[in-house]
Amino acid sequence: MKNSKTHIVTGVVRLSYPHVYEPYGMEGQDPKYSASLIIPKSDTKTIERINQAIDAAIEEGASKFGKKVTRKSLKLPLRDGDLEKDDEAYANSYFLNAKSNTKPQIVDKNVDPILDDDAIYAGVYARVSLNFYAFSVNGNRGVAVGLGNIQKIKDGPSLGGRRKATDDFDAFEDDDFLD
Repeated sequence: MKNSKTHIVTGVVRLSYPHVYEPYGMEGQDPKYSASLIIPKSDTKTIERINQAIDAAIEEGASKFGKKVTRKSLKLPLRDGDLEKDDEAYANSYFLNAKSNTKPQIVDKNVDPILDDDAIYAGVYARVSLNFYAFSVNGNRGVAVGLGNIQKIKDGPSLGGRRKATDDFDAFEDDDFLD
């Protein structure tokens, strides 16, 4: 799989809406592991690899589409954050959503497993393995993205506005309670 034209590993991206410890699905949907990847437009190598993987998925999935297709006739996963999101975190970036039925393995910079369920959150910087594949369902045709594994590179400011407990509290002394 690693040498497949549809499999890539990103450069450093920022994760948003990560559901990587427990599968998540909106009402009526099958729960899946997922994350949105925010990719800086300046990371031209990752953007190029993504576009090549999309092209490879279109080529491999041509039989699913039933006739000759063009990129413009398909739903494609790479989207422009400046055009589609009114959110500073997506400025000057592209984004894509990746999903999987299988829980991703999560490792640190040294490829050691991360066991802390709070390590991956909206705003963390990571590298992610992805697999692109063609789909044709109920008249919808395009390329989707499978979520592979995640390598946490560094912490970043939370995108959800959630604060750390250490930012809210100091140590509590029992005699403080009596005051």
